[in-house]
Amino acid sequence: MTKTLAASELILNPDGSLYHCNLLPENLGDTVFLVGDPDRVPTVSAFFDTVDFKTQKREIVTHTGTKNGKKVTVISTGMGTDNIDIVLTELDAVVNIDLQKRQIKDTHKQLTFIRLGTSGSLQKDIPVDSFLASTHGLGMDGLLHFYKNSEAFTYNPFVEKFIEEAEWSTKLSRPYLVEGDADLIQKAKDLGFYTGVTATACGFYGPQGRVLRLNVQDSLLNEKLSKFEYNGLKITNFEMETSAIFGLSKLLGHKAISINCIIANRFSGQYSQDYKKSVQIMIEKVLNNFI
Repeated sequence: MTKTLAASELILNPDGSLYHCNLLPENLGDTVFLVGDPDRVPTVSAFFDTVDFKTQKREIVTHTGTKNGKKVTVISTGMGTDNIDIVLTELDAVVNIDLQKRQIKDTHKQLTFIRLGTSGSLQKDIPVDSFLASTHGLGMDGLLHFYKNSEAFTYNPFVEKFIEEAEWSTKLSRPYLVEGDADLIQKAKDLGFYTGVTATACGFYGPQGRVLRLNVQDSLLNEKLSKFEYNGLKITNFEMETSAIFGLSKLLGHKAISINCIIANRFSGQYSQDYKKSVQIMIEKVLNNFI
């Protein structure tokens, strides 16, 4: 017998749309661009050929339209893996749950998620205002531990070696590693983008080694990240979303890539003089080549 999801689990608005995202199946494209900043949504949709639908709830802004004859969506997630958990789960529900019957559909629909974000470089040779596609997300946030079937991401040689060499504290969540979609990563390589492992933190200051008034537990964390290497894989940048996007996409059966404009270099101390211009260039390159 097919399980019917309770109203407390699948929460819908009065019009039947998903609670946080305000979306119905007809409002969503098969390719979804994920941005953190709500103000970046119109920057992305300006490159669409048409914009046919707009909605907003809290920091979640959505524009859906067409690009090169295909239906596409851009949605803001806000900052952090906690928001990614909400947005990606609801986007999956839009296409893979019958919202009227509250039942999981027999046929699975695959979406393509493309993160267009900003990040700080952990390698001296990856300069400010360059573009980087994540081959993997190294989760330091703990999100995937709440879901079944994530053991392969948390128990593997890369993670084991990282825990050992970084002297990872047992007080912290166990790191996990998830790979992005190989075909999408190859497209980024063909465009000349840098590639590497993206470390995802659960915060901006202490979890990324920034010190203002509070000292951090491990003052050498960024140095350990930048020096770590396993089978040719290096940790190239630090941000707050990629591991959750990759992890949830794998578990839910979707394709994902994370592309970031490098706006700071944590070792040279440089920060972009005009990161909005660089982000716009990145957006245009991706939309012209990934659709």
